[in-house]
Amino acid sequence: MDPVDLALMLLRLAVGGTMIAHGVNHWRGGGKIAGTAGWFESLGLRHGTMQAWASVVTEIGAGVLLILGLITPLAAAAVVSVMLVAALLAHRPNGFFIFKDGWEYVMILAVVAVVLGVTGPGTISLDSALDIVYDGWVGGAVALGAGVLGTALLLAAFWRPQRDEAPADAEEEPTPEA
Repeated sequence: MDPVDLALMLLRLAVGGTMIAHGVNHWRGGGKIAGTAGWFESLGLRHGTMQAWASVVTEIGAGVLLILGLITPLAAAAVVSVMLVAALLAHRPNGFFIFKDGWEYVMILAVVAVVLGVTGPGTISLDSALDIVYDGWVGGAVALGAGVLGTALLLAAFWRPQRDEAPADAEEEPTPEA
């Protein structure tokens, strides 16, 4: 067994298992689907229940596919997309560091997913067994490109953040005369 193939399998197991746990937590954890839906809506996403289920299915599905090493670039793209949405909507205002609820953690998962797209899943994978490995520039481009495109489409279709509006009775400040 090649050590690189073992390392790639361990990386897929770690990221895949993390994604499954994240999806199960959105589904069955604390607030369950209703709590996840409410949180998504508080971030400005419309149709919170649909978003919650889409997140659960995407996270669990991508995790399973990564563990199996099956259609790895597309599984990696799903991870990139979920993490990019999380970074932009939930973590960006908090800065970089995870101990301040920043985007550090989600960035690492997204970068590792792109790396798995570039390297491919290794020989200990269904992609390899089925001879459908897409790696290198193609795998990386699919992982990054489809992930970013998925994020852009989701935000364009469903992100409608609340805007702070000035109270109706607020007086306008006079403008200086020239």
